Amino acid sequence: MTTPGQAGPPARLYGDLAPWWPLISPAEVYRDDAETVARLFGLAERPVREVLELGSGGGHTACHLRDRYRLTLVDLSEEMLAVSRELNPGVEHLRGDMRDLRLGREFDAVFVHDAIDYMTTPDDLAAAFRTAYAHCRPGGAAVFFPDHVAETYRPATDCGGSDAPDGSGARYLEWSLPAEPGATTVRTEYTFTLRSADGQVRTAHETHVFGLFPVAEWHRLLAGAGFRVSTATETVVGEDRPPRTLFTGVRPAGGTGARVTALPAG
Repeated sequence: MTTPGQAGPPARLYGDLAPWWPLISPAEVYRDDAETVARLFGLAERPVREVLELGSGGGHTACHLRDRYRLTLVDLSEEMLAVSRELNPGVEHLRGDMRDLRLGREFDAVFVHDAIDYMTTPDDLAAAFRTAYAHCRPGGAAVFFPDHVAETYRPATDCGGSDAPDGSGARYLEWSLPAEPGATTVRTEYTFTLRSADGQVRTAHETHVFGLFPVAEWHRLLAGAGFRVSTATETVVGEDRPPRTLFTGVRPAGGTGARVTALPAG
């Protein structure tokens, strides 16, 4: 998901580098997250059949959900939508910005994976929540998967990638930098090494800027949009990273309240 009018991210990963996405971040990596999404949809007060995903990217989470739900996938990048259409034929794809999208229809559930991290101001985050609420039927659920919250963020490095049968391949190095005191954003540097099928190798580098907000701010803004808020914390086993804090907002069909639950790691 790209967001114009702010510091990050540059368009390349979601622009001319988008065809490399299936090798940079393979679809199978998203299987466990899709299972967690389906479990969190269980917090809805209505059966979940129709789902809107905002910031759907290359469709790698959607490919694990499309047999369970009728999906509508929205992203700001036409290049990423093209990748997703190839992976998820027959699924509705639309171009739009999660901050101001209005489709004029509602869904049983709304889902935003880590594209929510590109909301770098409280105003942007609140706008995304209002969009989710506007598209959520009463009793429906909106699920958000930020990579970090302020309380648990720590700088780190990571790497990954994969190869294709035709001999092409992609590798990435991710370097997340320390957060500045009091900052609501954090910077991550990415370097990509890309090998085409004919053996030619090139590299690309870019900086991404992500939002970093405390849990209380998430709760405040979700409640301000009209949701009843639940928080789920992963149980991380065998991974050197903090557990993610996941948020679910239910558009009330009646009643208020908040809960904190624990889920297995995705």
